[in-house]
Formats: sequence, C-alpha cells, structure tokens
Amino acid sequence: MADLENYRTQLIEHGMAAGALKYGTFTLKSGRISPYFFNAGLLASGPVLNVLCSAYAATIAESLKAAEAGSPGLPQFDILFGPAYKGIPFAAGTSLLLHRDHGIDVGYAYDRKEAKDHGEGGMMVGTPVKGKRVLVLDDVATSGTAIRGAIDIVKREGGEVVGAVLMLDRQEVGKEGGNTIQEIETLVGGSGRVPTILKMKHLIEWLEKNGRSEELKNMREYWEKYGVKDT
Repeated sequence: MADLENYRTQLIEHGMAAGALKYGTFTLKSGRISPYFFNAGLLASGPVLNVLCSAYAATIAESLKAAEAGSPGLPQFDILFGPAYKGIPFAAGTSLLLHRDHGIDVGYAYDRKEAKDHGEGGMMVGTPVKGKRVLVLDDVATSGTAIRGAIDIVKREGGEVVGAVLMLDRQEVGKEGGNTIQEIETLVGGSGRVPTILKMKHLIEWLEKNGRSEELKNMREYWEKYGVKDT
C-alpha cells in the first residue's frame, strides 16, 4: 500500500508538470462544468509512463492478492485490453511491468478505430481475446461511457471481461444515477473488480496538503454537487 500511495503522489505531480492534470473550468462529455481535467494522453514521457504503468501493475497485483485471500478483488485473467488510442501504451507498459516486477505473465491487446482490410485484417491487434479472460485498462471514469464501450468491443471479439482498472475515478454520480464504479462492477462480475489508482478524494487531499486554497474550494463545491457521498 505504501508503494501505491507514493505512485499516487508521483502521478498527481507528474500529471500537473506535464499539463495533463489541470485546474480551471472545463466542460465534460457529460455536460458538467468541472473544476479540473485529466488528459491522460499527455502522460507521454518515459518517466511519467513508468510511474503510471507501475501504478497500474501494483494495483492489479494487490487486487489479485486480495481476491486470493477471500476479499473483494480481481480474478485471474489472461489479457490486458487497452482501448485505442490512449490505452495502447498503458496496456503494453503494464504487461511488461507485471512480468518484471510481479511475476505475472499476461498478453495485451488493443482495438483499431477502423477495421483493417488487408494483412491480418479485423478490428483487434495483439493477443487474440476470443475465449480469454480480459482485464480492461481505462484512464478516467466519469459516467462510465468509455469503459462500457470497451467491454462491448471485447465481447464482440469473443472475450470475457472479468474486471477493469482505472487511472482516475472521478467519484461522481453515474449514468444510472448511482455510483459509476458499482455500475461497472455489475457489468464485469461483482464487487472489487474495478480497482482504481487515483480518486477525486486523493486530488482534494493533495490540494489541501499543498495549500492550494482556491482549487480546493472549487473541488469541494463540485464534490458537493456531483460526488458520490458513500465513498
């Protein structure tokens, strides 16, 4: 857990330095006006990718151990799926670090935005997902629309999505009016199957610790309006 706490702090600070994590006024796909925005596509250097993929790998390893001990957590899986485009380097890097740092050997796959009509063809690249247990990696969850789309892609290719790991859970009321994470857990098999690296509460804690009073005020106001209050 100490390693994960360090990764969270590093990810927040690397994200801000890279311009990936910004505070201000942003209109989300959901139409909500947010006081912060995290663009994971800007996590595009060796050091920050190492922090992010190490955090993904540590989160997965910890969740697998929890499940083996009888607590809610991720089940065993065969393939990491990184939705195009941002998820592609995340899946590749995380599969490498799962092997190197945790002795967990899995394949990885990703989708194309458009089907290829020559060569091997199709919509998918990497380890075939048909008949395999698949773990989806995603960056930011607000209403869960993107991750639902990823689940549909894997299902169409004959794979079984058994869990998902998120970089950031915005901890907002979801598509069905409840907790987004719980809604996704229902889709992938149950409690504990959608662990996250960062949550909105971690961003609020960092702002408070570092005396960022204006950003902190705006974040707390947004939390009161849209946050899931039971987390």
